[in-house]
Amino acid sequence: MKYLNPELPLEKHLQAQIYNALQGDVVNFVQKYCEDNMEDILYRSMMDGSSMKIDEVVMGDLYKLCMDVKARLGFDEPVDFYITGSSEINAWSHASKEPGKPHFVNIYSALYELLDEDELRCVVGHELGHLMNRDTELTRLVGFVFPGGFETMPVALRFKFSLEMQLRELVADRYGYLACGNLDACVTSDFKLASGLDLTKMGVKVSDLLAKNEETLDFFINGGGISKGTHPVQPIRTQAIKLFATCQSEEELEKAMEPLLQIILKSGANPMDPPMSIFLATAGIIAARIDGEVKKEEYEHIVANLSASHIFPSNFMEWIMQQDVEQLFIKSVNDLIEQSPTIRPGLLQYILEMIIADREIQENEVNFVYNIGQQLGMTVKEISQLFAAIIQRYYSPSLSALD
Repeated sequence: MKYLNPELPLEKHLQAQIYNALQGDVVNFVQKYCEDNMEDILYRSMMDGSSMKIDEVVMGDLYKLCMDVKARLGFDEPVDFYITGSSEINAWSHASKEPGKPHFVNIYSALYELLDEDELRCVVGHELGHLMNRDTELTRLVGFVFPGGFETMPVALRFKFSLEMQLRELVADRYGYLACGNLDACVTSDFKLASGLDLTKMGVKVSDLLAKNEETLDFFINGGGISKGTHPVQPIRTQAIKLFATCQSEEELEKAMEPLLQIILKSGANPMDPPMSIFLATAGIIAARIDGEVKKEEYEHIVANLSASHIFPSNFMEWIMQQDVEQLFIKSVNDLIEQSPTIRPGLLQYILEMIIADREIQENEVNFVYNIGQQLGMTVKEISQLFAAIIQRYYSPSLSALD
């Protein structure tokens, strides 16, 4: 049977974009020579000291299963497999830092007890999929550049890395399917992981699980549901692996996956998000054009604000600039004020931040600010107080002005 490519184009694009943005080649070179191999030693100590290694002598059948999955996926790098005593229904993998040293795959005992053989193959394949997709390496790179944690990352990078982490799970699920070749096993393992119940023993049919999943998925596609966290919500994962197993071509799969990816790409379920995105783009463009052109600093300021809600903010900007910017601006303002009348000062604040983004404040820009402020229903005094606060908080004169 011919299988489709397990890679997901959007995930690969994000992975490469994040790696390049963080200067991965340079950082990895520096990291290689400034750090020791304590990470591998700590993982080895933790696993050999507190878990049971799956080897040919002690657990021959399980060892053979793991090796069969590894061979089926064509992964020839060394891997050590472990079982850890835990009531948590989980498994994980971690790539070794030192080239040539075995990677780690760990299965918790509660999960092992819950799964049948094909389901176990699916889980082992999923974890090996993370290793084959080089997920640990990207996470390690991000952690090295931002040792302070997730909240210290720029908003744009944080958003894209969150998306990449969800998408990598869908890729790993595809490797899980390739490892067992059994869609039913992938579906039941998904539901067992989600519920903690032995659905086979309960007599639950896979067809009923898939039908129930379709019902639940409708909320996420048509009801505004969102998928947050490091893993996609389970209805997305189940539907995605069903599509991977049943689609006949890459083109068919890509088209069928689009509604699922749109759920993951949502920044939230707030009805103000769409008009706010349009406002940020159009107000930014109008404010930047007052002095004749959209300067680099101004464009980057707009894109930075859009990055919290758009995975490709530059593409959104290009689309906006091809439209009637002024009309879109007016409509977005009206929509936002209709939904939240108290938002007026916040809208003007963004425009003020745009005005000072290039570190120059010209008379026509000032006139524009007061004109827009009054159209928003603010008094001259209120506009002036907000203008003063923005100058004191954000304004920094251009060094060229001091020559």
